[in-house]
Order: sequence, then C-alpha cells, then structure tokens
Amino acid sequence: MSIDTDTARRVAHLARIAVAEDDLPALASEFNAILGFVEQLNEVDVAGVEPMTSVSPMRLKRRSDEVTDGGMRDRILSNAPDAREGFFAVPKVVE
Repeated sequence: MSIDTDTARRVAHLARIAVAEDDLPALASEFNAILGFVEQLNEVDVAGVEPMTSVSPMRLKRRSDEVTDGGMRDRILSNAPDAREGFFAVPKVVE
C-alpha cells in the first residue's frame, strides 16, 4: 500500500492537523515508512508465542481472599470532620 499526497492531505484533514501544501510530500513519505514497518512486522512468525504483560516475567502480588470482620468503624469515623449514625456526613452538593 502506498500513500500519495492526496491521501496524506485527507488523513491530515481527518486528524484536524494543519499541514502546509509544501509539507504533504514529506508527510506521505513518513506514512509510507510507517506502513512499510508494519508490513515487516506481518512477516514475523508469532505462532505459539504467548502474549506478554511485562518485559520481565513476574507474578502480581495477591492477598488471601478471606472474610474479615473489619471492626474499625469507630477508629475510621474518628478521623471524619462530621460523622452521624455511623456514617460520614458530607454537605449537600445538589439543590
């Protein structure tokens, strides 16, 4: 696939980028270089390669999934500027 100056002009227009008429051939050339690189990537055989989540193999830290009673409501609410009936009280924001 080859990008000409008309296509480069259209892409710039769709991207809402102001490109001078003199710069369109250079932009088309850059688009062609990018598409050439993508075509090179299509030649790579990736069959059997697992997707990576990181460049270094690591496992995410996990906590045990256990039910706790909490039991800290009074300590947490002691930090609140205004607490009523066991909840944080906040000013009304919608009238």
